[in-house]
Amino acid sequence: MRGPEDAPTVVLVNGGVARDAPGTYSATTAWLTDHVAARLPTLRFVEVRYRVRSWNRLDECVEDAGAALGDLAADRPAALLGFSMGGAVAVGVAAHPSVRTLIALSPWLPEQLDLAPLRGRHVAIYQGSLDAYLPGIPGISPAHSRAGWQRMLDTGVPASYTLVRGGVHGLALNAPWGGRIVLPRARRVAAGIAVELERFAHGLV
Repeated sequence: MRGPEDAPTVVLVNGGVARDAPGTYSATTAWLTDHVAARLPTLRFVEVRYRVRSWNRLDECVEDAGAALGDLAADRPAALLGFSMGGAVAVGVAAHPSVRTLIALSPWLPEQLDLAPLRGRHVAIYQGSLDAYLPGIPGISPAHSRAGWQRMLDTGVPASYTLVRGGVHGLALNAPWGGRIVLPRARRVAAGIAVELERFAHGLV
């Protein structure tokens, strides 16, 4: 957690893997918080920690994100920031009355995902142009996230889509020697997300 306790809150929702993995935090969302929070000191940043971090347990991950939102004060506005699988998880809890906006980074948006919770919310998607699924390495293709974005538009959800040339899946990795490795175009993505969060902080979304 970071920022004033009574501030509008950014709830960061992590990605996942196929196996039943421990609910560790994400290098991408941790780096993004470090990079953006200093620019936005009037916001509070909270990261969801899943019981099990797996897209085969999506319903449980949605429950965990819902519990995090439930811990917020009823009158505190919230923005969801979902990375990869966290995009689908964030959609699942977007109907919570505190939620004003959803920012999705390389989001997994399967065709069967119900987009109804997004009604009345603003969505901004950021996608790396070089992102792709590789054997053993999770990834989201631009074609996949763009199809999800088009479904949002078709259902009347106000949504923007930003393709970041040269971007990959995620913004950072944990280095074996400690610290983090910043991935290509991470700062460009973070700058765009910071603008979205500034709009949220000022009540513009």
